[in-house]
Amino acid sequence: MTRLSQLSSPLLLGFEEMERVLERISKSSGDGFPPYNIERIYCNENELPKLRITLAVAGFEEQDLEIIVERNQLLITGHKKQEAEKDYLHKGIAFRQFKKSFVLADGIEVTEANLQNGLLSIDLYKPEIETKALKIKINT
Repeated sequence: MTRLSQLSSPLLLGFEEMERVLERISKSSGDGFPPYNIERIYCNENELPKLRITLAVAGFEEQDLEIIVERNQLLITGHKKQEAEKDYLHKGIAFRQFKKSFVLADGIEVTEANLQNGLLSIDLYKPEIETKALKIKINT
């Protein structure tokens, strides 16, 4: 059975990759852990704004975290090593492992990542894309 989608119009050519991205987004986990913010940062008037993703990763250290960019996907994972058994009277702090994924548009670059005070900040930059018209010669 053929699956129809919004992008199957004969007027939309070459959008197969976008369809795969939308499918990947719909399958991604809806888990809200760790909580995160996405903000636009204006450095100065002459520059394009940057984006910053900030995740609350209290209890995780640099060696517990991994950031990978592959095929327009930003993947952030946190793996906490198992501690030696302790005799807790109450254990209310859980160190859950996590995997957070963000789909990036073409051209977006990850410029840096910082871990400070339990917050992991990842800065992104999208350079301005020059648009140009191309006239095609018709052969006879």
